[in-house]
Amino acid sequence: MSYQVLARKWRPQVFEDVVGQEHVTRTLQNAISANRLAHAFLFSGPRGVGKTTTARILAKALNCKDGPTPTPCGVCDSCRETAAGTSVDVIEIDGASNRGIEHIRELREAVRYAPVGGKYKVYVIDEVHMLTNEAFNALLKTLEEPPPHVLFIFATTEPQKIPATIHSRCQRYGFKRISLQGLMNKLREIAGAEGIQVTDQGLSMIARAAEGSMRDAQSLLDQAVSYSGREIKDEDLQTVLGSVAQDILRSFTELLLKKDISAALKQLDALLEQGQDMRLLPSGVVEHVRNLLVAKMAKDPGQIIELPAADIEAIKKQAAGTDGENLLMLFDSLSKTLDDMRWSPNQRFTLEIGLIKVCGLKPLKPLAEVVERMKALEERLVSGHGPARPPVDVVREKPAGYSSKPHSEAGIPAQAEAGEGDRDVLAGIVSVLKTKKP
Repeated sequence: MSYQVLARKWRPQVFEDVVGQEHVTRTLQNAISANRLAHAFLFSGPRGVGKTTTARILAKALNCKDGPTPTPCGVCDSCRETAAGTSVDVIEIDGASNRGIEHIRELREAVRYAPVGGKYKVYVIDEVHMLTNEAFNALLKTLEEPPPHVLFIFATTEPQKIPATIHSRCQRYGFKRISLQGLMNKLREIAGAEGIQVTDQGLSMIARAAEGSMRDAQSLLDQAVSYSGREIKDEDLQTVLGSVAQDILRSFTELLLKKDISAALKQLDALLEQGQDMRLLPSGVVEHVRNLLVAKMAKDPGQIIELPAADIEAIKKQAAGTDGENLLMLFDSLSKTLDDMRWSPNQRFTLEIGLIKVCGLKPLKPLAEVVERMKALEERLVSGHGPARPPVDVVREKPAGYSSKPHSEAGIPAQAEAGEGDRDVLAGIVSVLKTKKP
């Protein structure tokens, strides 16, 4: 038998196995128990979080020999066929390749027929937002008043592209990204059952690279096993994932805070030689600086920072020895560098110059000290005891030929006495010009 990837092997078969979507699974189970199930559902959310899986479990729960039941048995013919994707009563349609009005017309003809073996015919349309406007319009009437044995489940990653007329005819369920801890717990369970040895740091790296997607996390674990065998080292994960470990981010950030540009550029060169993505290091440092600020300001950073407890403690320890204003300056400067790299023909040069600028930033004086000095200066100015003027040499003896009266040079009359108007001054100038020889 061909190898079955972890994402398929560990696909949830009951509602309780779906990770991170308790608000959806609980509502569906209660609706089945109370016999208050709608005829159309819209599942929206990021990729790999359980939309299609939940649709299959719902179909199993409705057509199980013990059903409708919130806990399908998983062993009857209907449950096994639905899990294998071979049930004639559960029709999965790819919205991207069956998006035209002619496909919806065929669906409208098919819904009139009763289910073959189960109690319901369940139509699961994945990526439903890819349907054309004409196809959506052709579906409206059937969706509003379907036969009693038909159930529609739409799955999409872009609900904003679906017409409001479709939204209003469906019960909408928003699937959220799975938390880092939720991904790590599931990966730890899989690793234990499969005999895979991996550290918590390694699980954290995989979970962070998955970005909230369980399917991506399982695929990355599968890829790491193919590279390293069943004993996965953190160094191997850095190579496979291209990610940066937390200890490297802490040490690199510390070099920037210490203004050690030589060591920072050397470490950057070593990471790039290992095949590191040019943008991963600065983006990782930006996120780490954000975590430092959260650890410095928040009472319970563990509620905000999605990292293992050991890494959070290390962040709190590093944050205690740093200044918040300098962290903000570092965050702003690196964020601008990342933005500049998007348009740069040579990203490495842009990154290195950005790091040099970061290390050249002068540390800010504490705000309390600046405010105190401004208050002291204001008090001195108000009281009239401002800064003393520099001493001025006073000429005690009048130089020879000194006269206290104004005098003129080259026949130009002396400055008008105080009280004389501008007219007298102008008249004197005109008189001089008339008497001067050409």
